[in-house]
This record gives sequence, structure tokens and C-alpha cells, in this order.
Amino acid sequence: MRNQNQTPLLDALKACTTHAHAPFYTPGHKRGKGIAQPLADLLGTKIFCADLTELANLDNLFAPEGVILAAQELAAEAFGAAQTWFLVNGSTCGIEAAILATCGTGDKIIMPRNVHSSAIAGLILSGAMPIFLNPEYDSVLDIAHSITPEAVQAALQKHPDTKAVLVVYPTYYGVCGNLQAIAQITHQYHIPLLVDEAHGAHFAFHPDLPPSALAAGADLTVQSTHKVLGAMTQASMLHVQGDRIDIDRVSKALQLVQSTSPSYILLASLDAARQQMALYGKGLMSRTLELADIARRRISQIPGLSILQMPNLDQTRLTVTVSGLGLTGFAAEEILDEKLGVTAEFGSLQHLTFIISLGNTASDIEQLVQGFMRVGSGEWG
Repeated sequence: MRNQNQTPLLDALKACTTHAHAPFYTPGHKRGKGIAQPLADLLGTKIFCADLTELANLDNLFAPEGVILAAQELAAEAFGAAQTWFLVNGSTCGIEAAILATCGTGDKIIMPRNVHSSAIAGLILSGAMPIFLNPEYDSVLDIAHSITPEAVQAALQKHPDTKAVLVVYPTYYGVCGNLQAIAQITHQYHIPLLVDEAHGAHFAFHPDLPPSALAAGADLTVQSTHKVLGAMTQASMLHVQGDRIDIDRVSKALQLVQSTSPSYILLASLDAARQQMALYGKGLMSRTLELADIARRRISQIPGLSILQMPNLDQTRLTVTVSGLGLTGFAAEEILDEKLGVTAEFGSLQHLTFIISLGNTASDIEQLVQGFMRVGSGEWG
């Protein structure tokens, strides 16, 4: 067991910011000295001292041997992986790399119709041929869910030469399919299960959340650490376990789709977010689930509103159906945002979806509930 209290990458970056020297390397602003004043007025100057390049003490993202390697090893242990890569180009590059690492030109890969655009980019880059499966669909709520184990089984029987299966888990609405069953079926064909777990980085840290993709049997999963945990935007992770994934191909694929000038601020935020969850994750998730439960109970009592509730749902993802008020989700989203100071993750024709995370507070929940009360009563003008 590693000491999860460590933050090797964050510590190294901090040391570099305090090292007095004359900088003759990128970036051009030279530790904030040349930053444009309006940006300095917005952010201050301290953050730019940490906007550094791959200095000797900061390791190399594409061939880590020092602090990046140590930080990734700590993350692998915390998230239950055999190996972890830090990503600075978001989960987008992780999904692209996953497909590139498992499929070549003309190879078949099974995936749902409701994949993220990054999976389509992965198909274009790799030349792989998609076998698209329609996810389960709720025609009343107009919400697409997950693909089923039965659909995966049928597709593999028809296409036994498939090289990989890709699943979205959870969906944007927080719905989690039967990933364990899909993993068992996929592995019967001796091929890897790849998971777009962009919205599930928190799953490993509380028993009342759905099982993480790795715990359910995935071979490779990509998580947007920034979406639901404490990393900065674009900072994500790719995790691998088992022997069905070629580690070298993953590393080479990531070199194709990631910047050769990675942001150390983003990388350090991954190190810090991992430490936070490893040390305090269960408590933080308990509090997040409590806040989500308060929001669910109170909003569901407002006439004209209903809450998406179904088995295998991430309870921190709140979807409110507003069509009972005679409003579209788009109209309700605009009212809440422009009139009531409440901003949703996204709106659809009938619904509004909200991400409740470790950064939300009781006052946020109160403002959300009060906002819906005013929308429900028509008293928002």
C-alpha cells in the first residue's frame, strides 16, 4: 500500500515555482512576468509561476520516470487500476487512444449509438469499423439509456471477429447499464471491454454509488476527473487492468493525441484530486449523496415536476422533468439561469439535468429548490 497522503507531482511543481533563476525556456510569459495585464487582473500572477514546461525535476508525461510516474502509480492504486495515465486533453484523447490501442484499419468495434463524439473521432483516426447498437430507449421521457448484455451477445455472435466492445457508463443522465454482465460476455470472446466512464470518476469511493467500471470488469476505462471530482477542466485519467490491453500501444496512442506541451497545472490538479479522494473520498461522497437526496425529495414535492428515478442510477445526477409545467426544458433552463441564478448542466426537450458534486453546498441546493418552486408557481418574472 502506498502512502496516499503524498502528492509527488504537486510538491515538485511547488518547489519549481519557488526556485529563483533566470528562465530561458517556454512558455513565453516567463513565470508570469510577461502575462497580459487584463489576464493578470482576473487571475492574479501566482498561478503563472506554476505554468511551467517539462523541466528536469518535473518529469516527462510521455516517458515518466519520476514525479509523474509516482503520481500515476498512486492514482492507479486509489482508483483500483493496474496502470494509470494522466490526460491533459480531456477524456476525448483517452477514448481516441483506447480505440487506437485496440483497433486498426477495418477492425470491428461494437459501441452504442449514443457514444460521445470522441469515439467517432477514434473511428476516423484508427480506421476501425463500428458495429452500432441501439441503447434502451424510454419513449415517454425521450431518454436513451445503455446497451443491454443481450444486444452485446447478439452482436458478438454475428461478428465474432470483433476486436473490442465500447460502452458508455454512466450515460449523461447517470444511468448505468449491467456492465458486469457485458464484461463477462465480452471476455468470452477474449477481447477487451473499453468504457467511457467520463462521468463516473467518483464511483470507486462510496458503496452507495454504482460500482466503478474496473470493479465491474472493464479492461480499460477513461474518466473525466474534472467533471465530478476536484481536478481542473481537461484533466482526466485512463485506467487499465488485466492482460487484454497492450500497454505499449496505449502509451504510443496517447502520444498521437496529446499535446507535447502538457499543462503542469492540469497534471498537478490530478495529483491533488487523487489525494483528496483517497483520503477523504467516502466522507465527501456521503455529503454529496445527502445533498442530492435533499434536492430529490424537495423538488419531487413541487406540483408539475418529477424526478428521473430508476435502478442503477447515479444518485448524484439529478434529472428533473419540467414538461408538466407546460414548459420545455430549454425554456426552464433559461428562466433558472437568467432570472434565478441557477445554472443546469444541460437542458433537453422535457428535462433539466444537474450535476451535484463534492463542490456543491447546502446553500446551492437551497437555491436550486427555491428556483424550482418559483418556476413551478410562475413567480419568476
